[in-house]
Amino acid sequence: MHFGGAKALPRMKLIVQIPCLNEHATLPATLAAIPRAIEGIDVVEVLIIDDGSTDGTAEVARAHGADHVVRFTRRKGLAAGFMAGLDACLRLGADVIVNTDADHQYPGHQIPQLVAPILRGEADMVVGDREVRGISHFSWTKRQLQGLGSWVVRKVSGTDVADATSGFRAFNREAALRINIVSEFTYTLESIIQAGKKKMAVAHLPIASAATRESRLFSSTWEYVKRSGATIIRIYAMYEPLKVFVLLGSVLLFGGFVLGARYAYFWAMGDISGHVQSAILSVLLLILGFQTLQWGIMADLVASNRKLLEDLLYRVRKAELTDRPRG
Repeated sequence: MHFGGAKALPRMKLIVQIPCLNEHATLPATLAAIPRAIEGIDVVEVLIIDDGSTDGTAEVARAHGADHVVRFTRRKGLAAGFMAGLDACLRLGADVIVNTDADHQYPGHQIPQLVAPILRGEADMVVGDREVRGISHFSWTKRQLQGLGSWVVRKVSGTDVADATSGFRAFNREAALRINIVSEFTYTLESIIQAGKKKMAVAHLPIASAATRESRLFSSTWEYVKRSGATIIRIYAMYEPLKVFVLLGSVLLFGGFVLGARYAYFWAMGDISGHVQSAILSVLLLILGFQTLQWGIMADLVASNRKLLEDLLYRVRKAELTDRPRG
């Protein structure tokens, strides 16, 4: 009697992706801190995404143990680097993906704790919480803005992530397949909002963080606030357009009704001299309000099509990667 050989169990692979821009000085310490043996993980690899560095970052990465390097010939930005990293990790067969920064801000030794909720099947995405309000090397203004921004993201996304701008985060394979960053600024806020809107299980846990140089992503606090705010509004409107347009349309209609009522009052009193402007502005606001509501309905239909396209993209990506070797 012939018995077939036992089928080998799939190996669990974790890939740590690190977006880089001119990080030759800090990258060696960051790479050295990444654990290569983690309980529940069979293979740990490191992927560097070099965003057009001019200081030999790619060569330093290879010399200090990076397993894979994706290099852009010109700078494309953090969001593009993040997405290129996810795509490369998926093609390399990653079951779990950890994203961290190259400036050694985040603790490599806490990667096992970061991925633990994913390995237990409790989360699709885990975000490291730096507990910003207690970070002494952040200015008071930065702490308050970080807290406010995270609160807004929690409200918009329906998650309870305490530190929305943290770049230290982990994804399981399904979450990585479903994330599609469209922002050209950063992935941190948008990925959380997408995760919330796509009903992923999002967890967070406290981590340590080290003081680093000033961010290269923005030149001033005002620029960061402006671009982050625009990103949040854009992504929320993308997934909840009817709510956004109904709110805006309601404000316009309310203003139109108030001005119209004011004009009607003076008309009833027989004194409309000097109040014609109210009537004209009332008509304009009412027209704009009704048009905005119509745009909301159209945008909601577009959003429905977007969800169908995202599901189709997910299925295509998943099918494309099914036959690739894993582990």
